[in-house]
Amino acid sequence: MRPRHTSDDPARAREFAAYVAGAGGRLLHTATLLTAEARNDNPRARRLVTLALAHTYACWDRLHGEDPYDHTRQDLAARFAHGAWHQHVGPLRPRSRSRPTGPLAALTPQERLVLVIRLYEGVDGERTAALLGLPVERVRTIFNRAMATVLRPARPPAPAVGGVEAVPS
Repeated sequence: MRPRHTSDDPARAREFAAYVAGAGGRLLHTATLLTAEARNDNPRARRLVTLALAHTYACWDRLHGEDPYDHTRQDLAARFAHGAWHQHVGPLRPRSRSRPTGPLAALTPQERLVLVIRLYEGVDGERTAALLGLPVERVRTIFNRAMATVLRPARPPAPAVGGVEAVPS
């Protein structure tokens, strides 16, 4: 039987700490883009990264040559998708008070997930489809719709003219 590693294993802890020092900032930025929170006010993103890194640490010895960043990114994406689904269906706990305010706030959670993985993370369409469990064509459609939304955002309402307010539609 193989001995179980504990947090007292200094080599394992140093190796993981070096990984987090190198990848933590990028993972946090990815999570912040996914949650569409402000860069300096991103509690949901920080929680996602913390949980994904904790899972990676728990699996550290079983990675056997697998890219730890890829493993953490997969876990981060899965946690975000799972959380977005539960918010959409109806959370068991109250939603956070903060509304998405980042540059990707106009996108749906699924559009943000596909766009961030494809553009920011540089993952191709086939791997993105496999990661999300979607057909390649569906990922391509979601990506194109998200790009159109980001590149051509909705116009704000026209300003009032001559003291007359615009009627909301």
